[in-house]
Amino acid sequence: MANELEDFHKEFFQDVHGLADAGGRYAEDAFFELFTSQLVEAGELETADRAPGGSPRGMRVDGYGGDPASADGVLSLIIADFNQSAGIATLTASEMDAIFKRLSNFLARSLDPAHRNAAEESTPAFGLADLIAKRWPTVSKVRLFLISNRVLSSRVDGREAGEFKGVPVTYSVWDLGRLHRFVATGRGREEILIDLQKDFGGPLPALPAHLNNAGYEAYLIVIPGKQLAAIYDRWGARLLEQNVRVFLQARGGVNKGIRNTIENDPGMFFAYNNGITATAEKVTIKMSDAGLVITELNNLQIVNGGQTTASIHAASRKKDVDLSRVFVQMKLSVVEPAKAIDVVPKISEFANSQNRVNAADFFANHPYHVQLEKISRSIFAPSPDGTFRESKWFYERARGQYQDARALLNPTQRKKFDLEYPKSQVFSKTDLAKFLNLWLGHPDIVSRGAQKNFARFAETIGKAWTKNPDQFNKRYYTDSVAKAIVFREAEKLVSEQSWYQGGYRANVVAYAIAKVAHDVEDMDRAVNFDLIWRKQDISDAFKEALVLAAKASHDVLVDPPAGMSNVTEWAKQQACWNRILALDILWPRAFVRELMTHEEEQEEQSDAEKDQRLLNGIEAQTVVVRAGGPLWRTVKEWGVSRRLLTPTEAGILDVAAAIPNRVPSEKQCLIAIEALKKMHQEGCQIGRELLQ
Repeated sequence: MANELEDFHKEFFQDVHGLADAGGRYAEDAFFELFTSQLVEAGELETADRAPGGSPRGMRVDGYGGDPASADGVLSLIIADFNQSAGIATLTASEMDAIFKRLSNFLARSLDPAHRNAAEESTPAFGLADLIAKRWPTVSKVRLFLISNRVLSSRVDGREAGEFKGVPVTYSVWDLGRLHRFVATGRGREEILIDLQKDFGGPLPALPAHLNNAGYEAYLIVIPGKQLAAIYDRWGARLLEQNVRVFLQARGGVNKGIRNTIENDPGMFFAYNNGITATAEKVTIKMSDAGLVITELNNLQIVNGGQTTASIHAASRKKDVDLSRVFVQMKLSVVEPAKAIDVVPKISEFANSQNRVNAADFFANHPYHVQLEKISRSIFAPSPDGTFRESKWFYERARGQYQDARALLNPTQRKKFDLEYPKSQVFSKTDLAKFLNLWLGHPDIVSRGAQKNFARFAETIGKAWTKNPDQFNKRYYTDSVAKAIVFREAEKLVSEQSWYQGGYRANVVAYAIAKVAHDVEDMDRAVNFDLIWRKQDISDAFKEALVLAAKASHDVLVDPPAGMSNVTEWAKQQACWNRILALDILWPRAFVRELMTHEEEQEEQSDAEKDQRLLNGIEAQTVVVRAGGPLWRTVKEWGVSRRLLTPTEAGILDVAAAIPNRVPSEKQCLIAIEALKKMHQEGCQIGRELLQ
């Protein structure tokens, strides 16, 4: 374990300095970005905005978790402890207390008008202090986070919760060891261990709702509103992370009907509300005088009913609301970890079938992500230096895929892997959402953080996939990589400018790219992403255009309207984007000349879709023929006996059943595969491996 932690520290330390060097930025900024991205992944924060500031007078802050107004009144402040030592250092109790004291001092002085008025208004810390002062009357909870690449002393038990000016305060330490444990799980999150008996008021009576040979467990439960609110208060959005749709529900505002029932007729809540659907990977049960009860839940996920849960939690924070008469029905399915990635999305999809949203099952195993991953492993990027050595970009559809792939290799194989997939060419699905949403005109959404941006992206792509999956082809993938190249080049360019004094780089880059994209579209032109892919770089003219857009965007960002001092929050507003959209920029002639016409772009996209349809047909034919005639004969009999097949589908399955004497066409094979998918949705288990 010690060696694993040392290796992790070394790699993380190199990643920090690599990111800093690549973007021309301070190591502390890179450390904050890399570390807090994991906190967002873990569900500890919805977003992490950089806002460094401090003074010799014993106060410091490094960032915050977004506007409390959009986080149920929760104010999250972050302080960073980046140790420059190449070896692992220890964080003692006294050092931890001193660091938290500096963060607490910042909070206190944010509420002191004399201190705020004496601060430099152009600094991110001043904007944060001003935001805290304005939001303080509505703040219901303060969370203080300490992130450190040191290891917390084993003699430190953490820090107990307290309060500040009557508001509860919690302290959370994420040291190197905790970060390593989170990353090493390979499952994208820390364990959620809910001890109902010890921490949440007592066990839950449960009625078994499964057969002994069903292969899973299911229970019907009635959970008190107070207990559900307390569990959500502790774990928050982490209870919703398996389901993008639920994430969207819970963030869509408190449902008025639910709120009115809770406040005015709580005794009827059980009758009026549909309840929640949940999954867990394990439950602990025991017999009591009242019958069967559940005492512990492992990795609880609410896959339907996120709005109900969020509304009850919001009501629990109001002093005049009594939840003692509110009860919620819960259908709980216990799904073992190995099956969770396949089963949980289906539970979510069918539970939400009355109001389908295409993003509902937009998980790592959604066909969109699987398709991009498959392409990324097969396409070599052109060598930018003209040598014969080619590499690939690695699309990470599930967190940790890149590290997991490397970990399975011996040193020689790992060296070859690193040459084929350089770390600088790894990008995740949240990175992809950021790159692409900027070209769709959403810099304000991108500025709101990875989770909210990904939710918007999932909704858009989910609908597009349903409409035409063939558009997500090799050309789409190489264009996406080209957009990644543009983004990373823009980061470097902004850092090099004399007018850039530090801070807000992420927002400047986002708006600069979105402004270029909008104005190019306004010219009825298109960027030649294929050329960027082939060169693995952007032209000097494109760089000049990005710098112009960045300077113009920067000037708008650092000049928010009256009454708003926080630049980061200003960047999240549609009004900010509207102001930048209205800017008239004289683009370099060389940049305009290198743009494509829309006709040229559409012709290339059409050719790429034709190629993808051909490829899909060839692959489908390979799958169908390899499966063999007997399997398709059984599939047809299953479908006919349940009246699930159309005459056309039944006829094509007859052809497939005659393999090898007859071979269905590529088009027929595509229909056979779709028929099989339809039957699997109805419970068919035959040929399931063909759809993996």
